[in-house]
Amino acid sequence: MTVRLLAEAFDPWREIVHHQEAQSALAGKFGATTVFVGTLRDFNQDRAVRAMTLEHYAPMTQKHLERVAAEASSRWPIADLLVIHRYGELSPNDPIVCVAVWAERREAAFAACRYVIDELKTRAPFWKQEQTPQGRRWVAPEPKAE
Repeated sequence: MTVRLLAEAFDPWREIVHHQEAQSALAGKFGATTVFVGTLRDFNQDRAVRAMTLEHYAPMTQKHLERVAAEASSRWPIADLLVIHRYGELSPNDPIVCVAVWAERREAAFAACRYVIDELKTRAPFWKQEQTPQGRRWVAPEPKAE
């Protein structure tokens, strides 16, 4: 299980391949990999978005993301989990978050991946400020998905 917070841009697909190749114990232990990649849109709430600043308090955020990953690992039979989350200045089309889950079967991989991303979107301690043509605005956390 790996959780990383990054200030710099990342390529989610390279990160997934690198992670999988670096985990020699993972080889042959999974039949499914699910991936969620979230990117910054150039619109939100009917307004254009030019950029976004994602702020956080590193020790608190890292601990929270690790707790969510551990919760998923305890709820579903998964082989491994990777969470990468950006912070700092982002532009439209930049990847913000990547969640990858390896499991023996797809049901567990899908369920754990969905759980992790839903928890990150609703509970993770990030503060988002968008830059719109009308100026800067803070964005409220998303409600929990049903």
